[in-house]
Amino acid sequence: MSLTQGLTTQFKVNCLSGLENFAVGTGYVYKIALYTASATLDSTTTAYTAVNEVSGGGYTAGGQTLTVVPPAYSNQDNTAYVSFNNVTWTPASFTCRGALIYNATTGASVCVLDFGADKTATGTFTVTFPTADASNAIIRIS
Repeated sequence: MSLTQGLTTQFKVNCLSGLENFAVGTGYVYKIALYTASATLDSTTTAYTAVNEVSGGGYTAGGQTLTVVPPAYSNQDNTAYVSFNNVTWTPASFTCRGALIYNATTGASVCVLDFGADKTATGTFTVTFPTADASNAIIRIS
């Protein structure tokens, strides 16, 4: 069992096929689901799965809806990027190792996050996304 961080191949194919859209008002919904260390998630993950998803106080299967920080680009870095606002579970009483961001409209995977170690929540659990810029955003294409 392992989590390997990165964009999924399914997401890359969907981007090239016009099946992803992060623009505000498109009707696409993106979510983040949390997983235990027993999960196997990597670039070959094609869709949201409930297998080894977190269970516990304050967590609902399927995770939470993400608020998209609109796509942008940097001419200097020749990079397009998109990110999300931080997401918080309150109350929270669970342990997780990583997460899957997925397109809840289609069920298709976007990216896997590995938190590096088990994280135990008691009260509040927050996933803090990096700064939305060409060097740090969670999704960058250059």
